Amino acid sequence: MLCGRWRSCRRRPSEPSVPAQVATPVALAPPDGGSRRPGLRALKKMGLTEDEDVRAMLQGSRLCKIRSRTWHKERLYRLQEDGLSVWFQRRIPRAPSQHIFFVQHIEAVREGHQSEGLRRFGGAFPPARCLTIAFKGRRKNLDLAAATAEEAQRWVRGLAKLRARLDAMSQRERLDHWIHAYLHRADSDQDSKMSFKEIKSLLRMVNVDMNDMYAYRLFKECDHSNNERLEGAEIEEFLRRLLKRPELEEIFHRYSGEDRVLSAPELLEFLEDQREDGATLAHAQKLIHTYELNETAKQHELMTLDGFMMYLLSPEGAALDPAHTCVFQDMGQPLSHYFISSSHNTYLTDSQIGGLSSTEAYVRAFAQGCRCVELDCWEGPGGEPIIYHGHTLTSKILFRDVVQTVRDHAFTLSPYPVILSLENHCGLEQQAVMAHHLRTILGDVLVTQGLDTQNPEELPSPEQLKGRVLVKGKKLPAARSEDGRILSDQEEEEEEEEEEVEAAEQRRRAKQISPELSALVVYCCATRLRTLRPNPVPPQPCQVSSLNERKAKKLIREAGNSFVRHNAHQLTRVYPLGLRMNSANYSPQEMWNSGCQLVALNFQTPGYEMDLNAGRFLINGQCGYVLKPACLRQPDTTFDPECPGPPRTTLTIQVLTAQQLPKLNTEKPNSIVDPLVRVEVHGVPADCARKETNYVLNNGFNPRWGQTLQFQLRAPELALVRFVVEDYDATSPNDFVGQFTLPLDSLKQGYRHIHLLSKDGASLSPATLFVHIRVQRF
Repeated sequence: MLCGRWRSCRRRPSEPSVPAQVATPVALAPPDGGSRRPGLRALKKMGLTEDEDVRAMLQGSRLCKIRSRTWHKERLYRLQEDGLSVWFQRRIPRAPSQHIFFVQHIEAVREGHQSEGLRRFGGAFPPARCLTIAFKGRRKNLDLAAATAEEAQRWVRGLAKLRARLDAMSQRERLDHWIHAYLHRADSDQDSKMSFKEIKSLLRMVNVDMNDMYAYRLFKECDHSNNERLEGAEIEEFLRRLLKRPELEEIFHRYSGEDRVLSAPELLEFLEDQREDGATLAHAQKLIHTYELNETAKQHELMTLDGFMMYLLSPEGAALDPAHTCVFQDMGQPLSHYFISSSHNTYLTDSQIGGLSSTEAYVRAFAQGCRCVELDCWEGPGGEPIIYHGHTLTSKILFRDVVQTVRDHAFTLSPYPVILSLENHCGLEQQAVMAHHLRTILGDVLVTQGLDTQNPEELPSPEQLKGRVLVKGKKLPAARSEDGRILSDQEEEEEEEEEEVEAAEQRRRAKQISPELSALVVYCCATRLRTLRPNPVPPQPCQVSSLNERKAKKLIREAGNSFVRHNAHQLTRVYPLGLRMNSANYSPQEMWNSGCQLVALNFQTPGYEMDLNAGRFLINGQCGYVLKPACLRQPDTTFDPECPGPPRTTLTIQVLTAQQLPKLNTEKPNSIVDPLVRVEVHGVPADCARKETNYVLNNGFNPRWGQTLQFQLRAPELALVRFVVEDYDATSPNDFVGQFTLPLDSLKQGYRHIHLLSKDGASLSPATLFVHIRVQRF
C-alpha cells in the first residue's frame, strides 16, 4: 500500500502489434576466460581505443581483493570490449551476470587507504598501490591492491576516463553503444557476419520476442547480398529498422510537412505547443545548432528526424525541468523553511538488529545529498565513544572515525550545512571526549556560537551556514526571563513556582549533559514537543523536536494546522518506529505535507519510500535543501493537509511507448518482460492516487500503449509524481523494472522522455518511457 487512500484503475491486457523488447547491458566474459578479438568498435566510438590506460585494462590485471585482515585474494579483473563493464574472476563460478560490474554503477574511485576497509585491513599494502571502487546503491565497496603503484594508477585513471566519457555521451550515443555491444555478443563465431540464428539470439538478448516469420522477413529485406548473412551496411540497416521510433516520426511529420525537415519557425511551433518556457525563434535556432547531426541541414537552419530525436532524448527533452537541476531556489530563508534530506541510523548498512555499522554508510548518505545524519553514541572501551544500535548485534565503529568521515565527505556534493543528530547514551566523561573530537577534527567548520548578524527570532539560512556543521543534541538549560535576560536566583524561583514540573524535568536531564558537549549545541537544541497550544513563553526557533512516525501522524490528524504553523518557525525531526526491525521505512510524504523538515529514513533500505525521498530532493542541484511551499512557511497559514480544499489542478499523462527496458532474468534467454506502466501521485491524502496501463505481452524493447491517465489535485505544490514500470505476472506480484520520481512543479509539459532508474537509484540507460504530459491549473 503506497498511500492511505488510493484510487486505483486497472485494465485488461492489450496485444502489441509487433512484439519487441530490451535489457540493460550485460557484457559477459568469453567461455575461454576472457580472450578477445582486436576489433573494438564500441570503445572506438568512445574515442578511447588508443588510450594506454584503457588498453592496459583491456589486457587485464591481477589485483588483490581485500576483505579482512586475513582475507586477501588475488583475482583477475579485465575491462570488457563494450567499455561499459568489468569482468572479474570468482573463486566459485556463478551466473555470468554475477562476474561483472558496470562503469555507470560506480559512485567514486578513491586512491590510497581512503575507505574503512583499507584503513582497517590494508596495512600490509602501501597506499600508492591501493584503490577503492565505491558503488551506487547497496553494493559493497571493492578494496583492491595492485602489484605496482603504476598499475593502480592505470585503473584509477582509466576508470575516470571511462566514467567521464559515459557521462558525456548523449542518449542516442548510449543506445548505439549499447546495441553494438549486444551485437558483438550475439556474433557467436566472431566473423563480423550475422546469420539468422545469431540475429534471433540478438533479439532475445535485447528483450525481444519477435515472431519468427516477421523476424525472417526483416532479416531478408536487409540481406541484399542474398547469402543468408548480414554484414557491414546490412547489419547497420537491420539495426536502424529495429530501432525505428514510429511515434516520433509521426510527431515530426506533423510539424515538418512534405519536405520532411523542420525549419526554425516549424520547430518554434512545436516548442510553443509543448508550452516550453522561453520559446523563441532564437531558441529554436539554438536547438538546431546543438542537436542536428547533418552539417548541411545545420547550415540552412533545418532539423532532420535524427536531430529531432537527439533533442527529445536529451536533458532538454526530458520530463524533469533542466532549470531545476541546479540550485535555483532562494537559499536565504530560515532553516525551518526548507525540507532537509535526513537519514535515520545512518551508520547501518543493513537491518538494525544484526547489520554492519560502517563509516562508509555516511559516505553513501552524503553522496545521495543527505544533510542530516544520525550518530547513536554509546560508552566504548578505552575511554573512546562508539556508534552502533544499542543492545543489538550490530557492529560498532568509533565516534572519532565518523567525525573524520564527516570532515572528509560532508561537502563533496553540496556546500550547504550538515546537521549531526546525536542520540547520546554516554556518561559525562565520554561526552567530553565527544566534544573534544568534534572541536579538534572539524575545527572552524563546526558552529560553536551564534552568527553575529543573525536575527535571534529566526534560524539562520542555508546560505549563511554554507560549509558548516551543526550539532543537534540536548543543551544545559540557561535560566532566562521572557526578555532574554539571565534570571537572578530570586527571579528563577518565581518562575519555578509557575512551572515547577518543567523545571524539575530540566534539572534531571541537566545532570546527564556534559557542559563541553552542551556548548556545541547552538541552533538545534533537542526539546520534547509537549503541546501545540499557545504557551506563555513563545517557542524558541532553536528548539528541535524529535517524533516517531506514530506520534507525528497523530499530530497531523488531530492538530493539522497547528502543527503546520509550528513547523513554519521550528525544526521537527521524524524517525521510524523502533518496531521496524528490518529497517523498513514509512512514507515521508505525510510528514512533508505538514511541513516537517527533517523526515529521517533508512537510506540503506530501497523501496518506494526512498524513491519519494530521492524525487523530493532531485531538484535544486540535489543540494539536500528544498524550499517548502509558501503555504507551509507563513506563520499565520490556514493550510491543513487533511482539508486542502477543492481541486485546483488536472494532470493528464498519455503513456505512449517505452524503449529498451531491462531484461530481468539475464540467465534465461527466452525470458521476456510483459511491461505495464503505473503512474502514482503522492501528496496530501485527497490527492494520493495511482492508475496504470494494460500490460503488453512479451515486449520490453519497444512496447506501445497510447493510454491516457488523469488525476485531480488539491495541493499540487506538494505533489510528487512517480512513474513505475513493472513486469506483469498473473499468478504472483509484479516484478519491478524501473521508476522515476519528481515533483509535479518540476514536470515539463508536452512530449517527454522519462529516463528510468533501478531500485538503488542507478541509471538504467538507455531505458526510457515516452509520454505526453499536460498540466491544467484553475
